[in-house]
Amino acid sequence: MNDPFELRYDPIHKDFLYLHRITAYNMGTFYHRHEAYELYLFLRGNVNFYIENSCYHLERGDLLVINPEEMHRSFSLDESQYERITINLQKSYLHRLSTPATHLSGCFDYRPKGKGNIVHLDDAQLKQFLRHTSDLEEALSSDAYGSDIIFNSAIAQLLVLTNTIFHHASFVPADIMPELVRNTMDYIESHLGQNITLEQLAGNFHLNSTYISRQFKKHTGLTLRSYIVDRRIQLAKSLLSEGLSITEVCYQSGFSDYANFIRSFTKIAGISPGKFAKKNASLPE
Repeated sequence: MNDPFELRYDPIHKDFLYLHRITAYNMGTFYHRHEAYELYLFLRGNVNFYIENSCYHLERGDLLVINPEEMHRSFSLDESQYERITINLQKSYLHRLSTPATHLSGCFDYRPKGKGNIVHLDDAQLKQFLRHTSDLEEALSSDAYGSDIIFNSAIAQLLVLTNTIFHHASFVPADIMPELVRNTMDYIESHLGQNITLEQLAGNFHLNSTYISRQFKKHTGLTLRSYIVDRRIQLAKSLLSEGLSITEVCYQSGFSDYANFIRSFTKIAGISPGKFAKKNASLPE
């Protein structure tokens, strides 16, 4: 089975994508990103949620915020009904809704990567959140005059509520990510510019390479090779954004073959390194 490169960075082609879903079968995604911010409200089920090198067992009322740079996945542990609300929001859309005094993207941006992603809503907060999502659903299903304005207003109110909750949160979630998987991710992250092999991982952790590989796939949905290539492409994006040449980026991000770098970057990012660099250079500061 081929590694699912083309599916790990889901494009969002609209300002927003609102989904209220209930599924009644065992399902799980592999680690992926969205080309947008994501609000995720968990309502019911028996689900583990992974973000970067952390994992949380979800309870009703858990609210997560995820930015486009954060890899994540959900995984149902059984066939219980799994209900959640997800809202994907383009950065440009949030910026248009924001004001100089109120940055609605704060809960997504102003925290360390992979940290501070989750809060637990109390009953009153959950009811308030669901009132806003009910308004969103009603506005989305209406073609009445002003329904778009009502929708934008409900989104803005929802984001004000979310940012306020996160700003005052003291919730400390239980991180249940297996130590081996977290340590493997940390090792990969600190050696991206170098050659990384299963044999090296096995020697570093004093464990069987097949066991490491299977545990990693079990919890991320990805092979080690696929995960490493993805992280290298994210490093390459960062280096290109800093103005390095494509050749420099290729080797500094751990690729030994230039053609393979171009091919992998284009497949995962959906754009060639050259076009990415030009597009990034044209963005305003």
